[in-house]
Amino acid sequence: MSRPRADSEGSQGSRGPDDEEMPYSDDETDDELEPPSDEAVQEPAVGEHPPVGPSEMGWKVKANDRAYHQLPEFQKKVFLCIKKSRYSGNAIKTYKYNVLTFIPLNLYEQFKRAANLYFLTLLILQIIPSITTLPWYTTLIPLVVVLGVTAIKDLVDDLARHRMDKEINNRKTEVLLDGRFQTAKWRNIQVGDVVRLKKNDFIPADILLLSSSNPNSLCYVETAELDGETNLKFRMGLRVTDERLQEERQLADFDALIECEEPNNRLDKFTGTMLWQRERYPLDLDNMLLRGCTVRNTDVATDWSSSQIFALLILIAAGLAIGHTYWYEQIGSKAWYLYDGDNYSASHRGFLSFWGYIIVLNTMVPISLYVSVEVIRLGQSKFINWDLQMYFPEKDTPAKARTTTLNEQLGQIEYIFSDKTGTLTQNIMQFKKCTISGRSYGDSTTAEGVSLDRGRPVDWSWNRYADNKFQFMDNFLVATVRSGKDKDAMEFFKLLSLCHTVMVDEDMVYQAASPDEGALVTAARNFGYVFLSRTQDSITIREGDRENTYGMLALLDFNSDRKRMSIICRHCDLRRLSPNSRHKDTTQTALDSFANETLRTLCLCYKDISQDEYESWSRRHKEAQVVLANREEALDRVYEEIEKDLMLIGATAIEDKLQDGVPETIAKLAKADIKIWVLTGDKKETAENIGYSCSLLTDDMQIHYGEDVNEKLRVRQTTRRSEPPRRQPGRKRTTEPFFTQPGKNALIITGGWLIDFVDMACECEAVICCRVTPKQKANVVSLVKKYKKAVTLSIGDGANDVNMIKTADIGVGISGQEGMQAVMSSDYAFAQFRYLQRLLLVHGRWSYIRMCKFLRFFFFKNFAFTLVHFWYSFFSGYSSQIAYEDWFITLYNLCYSSLPVLLVGLLDQDVNDKLSLRFPKLYLPGQQGSLFNYKNFFISLFHGIFVSLLIFFIPYGAFLQTMGQDGEAPSDYQSFAVVTASSLIFIVNLQISLDTSYWTFVNCFAVLGSIAIYFGIMFDIHSAGIHVIFPAYFTFTGAASNALRQPYLWLTIVLTVGMSLLPVICIQFLHKTIWPSVGDKVQRNRKKYEQDLEREEREKAPAFQRGRRSRRSAYAFSHSRGYADLISSGRSIRRKPTGRPAVQQSIREVPQAENI
Repeated sequence: MSRPRADSEGSQGSRGPDDEEMPYSDDETDDELEPPSDEAVQEPAVGEHPPVGPSEMGWKVKANDRAYHQLPEFQKKVFLCIKKSRYSGNAIKTYKYNVLTFIPLNLYEQFKRAANLYFLTLLILQIIPSITTLPWYTTLIPLVVVLGVTAIKDLVDDLARHRMDKEINNRKTEVLLDGRFQTAKWRNIQVGDVVRLKKNDFIPADILLLSSSNPNSLCYVETAELDGETNLKFRMGLRVTDERLQEERQLADFDALIECEEPNNRLDKFTGTMLWQRERYPLDLDNMLLRGCTVRNTDVATDWSSSQIFALLILIAAGLAIGHTYWYEQIGSKAWYLYDGDNYSASHRGFLSFWGYIIVLNTMVPISLYVSVEVIRLGQSKFINWDLQMYFPEKDTPAKARTTTLNEQLGQIEYIFSDKTGTLTQNIMQFKKCTISGRSYGDSTTAEGVSLDRGRPVDWSWNRYADNKFQFMDNFLVATVRSGKDKDAMEFFKLLSLCHTVMVDEDMVYQAASPDEGALVTAARNFGYVFLSRTQDSITIREGDRENTYGMLALLDFNSDRKRMSIICRHCDLRRLSPNSRHKDTTQTALDSFANETLRTLCLCYKDISQDEYESWSRRHKEAQVVLANREEALDRVYEEIEKDLMLIGATAIEDKLQDGVPETIAKLAKADIKIWVLTGDKKETAENIGYSCSLLTDDMQIHYGEDVNEKLRVRQTTRRSEPPRRQPGRKRTTEPFFTQPGKNALIITGGWLIDFVDMACECEAVICCRVTPKQKANVVSLVKKYKKAVTLSIGDGANDVNMIKTADIGVGISGQEGMQAVMSSDYAFAQFRYLQRLLLVHGRWSYIRMCKFLRFFFFKNFAFTLVHFWYSFFSGYSSQIAYEDWFITLYNLCYSSLPVLLVGLLDQDVNDKLSLRFPKLYLPGQQGSLFNYKNFFISLFHGIFVSLLIFFIPYGAFLQTMGQDGEAPSDYQSFAVVTASSLIFIVNLQISLDTSYWTFVNCFAVLGSIAIYFGIMFDIHSAGIHVIFPAYFTFTGAASNALRQPYLWLTIVLTVGMSLLPVICIQFLHKTIWPSVGDKVQRNRKKYEQDLEREEREKAPAFQRGRRSRRSAYAFSHSRGYADLISSGRSIRRKPTGRPAVQQSIREVPQAENI
C-alpha cells in the first residue's frame, strides 16, 4: 500500500524537524544474517517528505483503492483554478537539465556567481567603443575557458543523473492489480498499491510491511543508501496482517485505512494507525520499509581579498578618471592633433575614462584566480584520500575528504570537540569484572579462589555454546556458577540472558543493538546461560543442561532519557534502586574500584509484581501504544510507573579500550595549542577517568567542577552588576581572568552548567562536558564559535554526534562500530582518532601554508602586472591606454605565469611530514592567521607596486635617449611593450622560484617552461604570417624580433630583473639568519632532527598505566534503542517453538539496567 512522495508545498508542516532528537540506528552490528527461505513481502508505498509536526495526522492512505486518493478532499490548488492530487507519483527526477534547458540554465547558474557576473559586465563594457581601449577577446577568452570547463563538468554529472533516473524509474516490481500480481514499472506505482518484493529487491517506495515469508513476518533490510549503514535492520509486519494476509485473494480484499503523520524528512520516526475491520492498530518505524533500502535475507520483502582589491580598483580608476578630466581641460582640449571628432566635455570624458580603467585594471582580480583555487583545493583533497598513513588496513578504510573547500581551515583549528565512546575508545566491549551480592569478581584466580599475579584465561571447553573469543580471568566465579551453590550468581547470569533485546539466528549469531548489550549476553552465554530464541511472547534460554522457556509479558526498551530497560516475565526468580536494596554499600565500593580502571558499569535489579498490579499497568501500557501525539513521552511515563522500588543484585563492568595512539595524539595536539573538549553522555566521574587515561587531563592540572563554575560565574555577574559601566564606545570589553593562580586548569561540567561558561572554559587547557545531550553538544560548539570567533572541529562516530559535527566549522566522522551516519554528515572521514593529528598537523598545515603562499604570490604578480598601466597613464593623458600588447594581457594569467604558482599551491612544503608531527609548534601560524591577513595583503600590494615601478621606469629611462646598432632609436611603443612584458615574465617566474621551499622536477619544468612558452607564443603572434591572416587582431608585426636583437634592451631586461629580485633576496636572507621562524630553524637542523626521530621511535614507552588514580565513575548504557518494539509488537525471528517446557504462571519482573 503506497504512501506517495509529497510535493514540497501543500504537505509542508508547520515546523521543521526537532533538532533535540537524533536518528539512532536500529542495529549496531556488522554481521549479516544468512537467508532463510524464498517467499514474498507485501506492502504499501510512501515517499520523500517535507518536515511536519508529529501531532498532525492528516495523511490518509487506503489499500487497493486508487480512486479514493483522487477524491476532492485530496486535491490541492496549483495555479488559479487548476488542482492536482496531494499524492505525487512514484517517478523520481534528480537531473537538472535537458537538451533545451542545458545551455540557458547552466549559464544562469554560473552567472549567479558574483565573479562570473563581474567579468560578464566587463565584457559588455568592452563592446562599447567610446569606453574600451582593450579588445573584447582579452576578457572573452578567459571567461569562455572557465565557463566551458565548468559546463562540461556539470554536463557529465547530469548525464549520470539522467541514466540513474531512467534506470530506477524503469525498474520492475510486482503490483496487485485486478486481483492478481502483475509486473509494473516503479514509476507507475500509485499510492495505496499492494506490492510484492523478493530477496535483494530494492524497495520502490516507502511501504508498510504487511507480511513476509519469514516466521512472524520478519524482514531484514539494508539501509546503506539512506544512512550509510551496511549492517542489517529488522522490520516486522503487524501480527494481524501476518496472520490474515498470506494469500493473493486475501491481499486483494485488503481495504485498511492508514492514518499517519504527513510526509516529512525524518528517517528515524514514523507514527500512525491502521483502521481495519473496525479495529485500530498502532504503526511505527519498525513496520516501515523506506525507499532506497534493500530487502535482505527475506526472499519476499576567498572572498575577503577580492572585495578589498575591488575597492582598490574603484579608487584607482576614479583617481585616474579625475586626472583625465583635469588633463583634458588643461592640455587635451588645446592640442589640435588630439581632436577625435567627439565634442564631449572634460567631465564626460573623465566618466568614460573611469569605465575604461575599470576594464584595463580588471586583471588585479583575474578570473583564473577562482579556477586555480578550486584546482588547488581538489588536489589537496586527493592527497588526503591517497595518504597511506591514514589508511586502516583492518577494515580496509582509507581517509576520505568529502569536501574540497575546507582544507586550508584544517591548518587553523583552535578548538576540537570530541565524542568519547567509539571516538577516543574502540567501542568494542569486553566483559571484564562484576560484583554479585557484594562480592567482586574478575581478577586472576584459581578455581579454588586463590589470587594469582598472572593467571590463565578460563577454559570454556566444557561449554559447547561458548564464544571462544571471550576471555575471563576469574576461574573461581566460573567454578561457583557451575557448582550451582551460589544462587545469587546463578540468578545474576540468568538476568543477563533474559533482559535484553538481542536477536539470534539459526547459527547462534547474536545481533545486538549496542556493543554493551552484546557483551553482556555473550558473557552469560559463556557462563552457561545461553540465550537460544525468542518469540513475541516468550524467551528461551539454556541453563546448564536444561532449556527453559519463560513467558515475556512486556519488554521496555532502553532510551537515552530513562537510561535503562526492563522485561516483565512469568516466573523468573529474580531493576531504580530501593532504599532497602541489599549490598548497596558494597556494590558502590566495587563500582568505585571498577571506575578507577575506566570500566563501563551497569547495575542489575529486580522486583516481584502481582497479577493484579500487572494487569492494571498493562491497560495503561496498551493505551499509550496507540496514542498518535507524543507517543514516546506517554510510553516513558508508563514505564516509570513500573520501574521503581527495585532490589539490587549486582553490577557488571565492561572494558571499552582506548584506540591505539589516542594519548599521543591528544598530547601532540595540545602542544600545537589546540584545545580539546570532550563532550560525552557519560557521568562526570567516568569522563574524568577517561580524560586521565588519554592524556587529556594530567597530574599537574587543577581540576574545576560544575559547582566551582557556578560559584565563579555568580561572583563575576554580581561584580559586573555592582560596578558602573566603564566600557568606552568602540573598545572591546576586557575581562578579568577567572583563574588567577598560575598553572594549568581543566574544567569538568555536566549539561546543566553549559550557560555562560565560555570565557572560563576557554582559559582551561582541557574541558570535559558530561551528561550532555546531542543538542547540548551542538550548543557548546555554537557558543565557542559565536563568542571566540575561532575555527572549530568536531569529531564523532555515532548518530548522536551528527548535530555537533554539522555545527562546527569542520566535521570529522569516524567509521567505527556505530554505523556511518556521522561519516555521512562529515567533511572528512577516517577510521581511527589517531589519524586526526596527521590530518591537522600535516595536511591541514601544508594546505594552509600552500594556499597562503599561493594567494600572496598571485596578488603580487597581478599587482606588478596591472599597475604598469597605472604608471603608463601619467604619460598618456590618463586616457586608459594599455602598456602591453592585447594578446599578452589575454594570455598572461592563462599561460605565462599560472603553472609555477599553481604547483606551489599543490606541492610546496616547508618541512616534511615527520618533522611536522615532531614539532607541533609549527602549527601556530595557522591559528594566528599570520601567513595571510591584512598585513600580508598590503605587503603583497606594496611589493607589486615596487616591482611595477621598476618594470615601467627602468625601461622608460633606457628608452629616453637610445641609439640602436643600426643607428635607429628603438624607443617605439611596441618595443617598450615587449621589454616590459619580458621583464615581467622573468621576474614573476624567478620570484616564485625564490618562494618555493620544496623543489621537484615538476616545479623546475614549470618555471622554465612558462618562460619558454612566453617567448614561443610571442614570436608567433609577432610574425608576419599571422598578421597577413588576421591583420586586425595581430598588429605587433616584427616587434619582438626587432626589439630583442638589440643587446642594449637585453641589458635593460637584466637590470630590471636584478633590481626587482635583489631586495627580496636580501630580506629573505636577513629573516632566515636574524629573525628565523620555527620552520626555518627546523629546516636548518633537519638531519639532526630526523636522527632524533629514529632514536625516539626505538625507545618509545607505553603511555598509560591503569590504577594510577582513584576516580569514581559510572558509564551510561548504550545510547541506541534496541529491538524491544519489534519483539513485543508480536514479531520475532522464530515462531513459538513446540515441545518446550510449559510457561509457569507466577509473574516476576526481570532485571532492569541502570546507572549508579
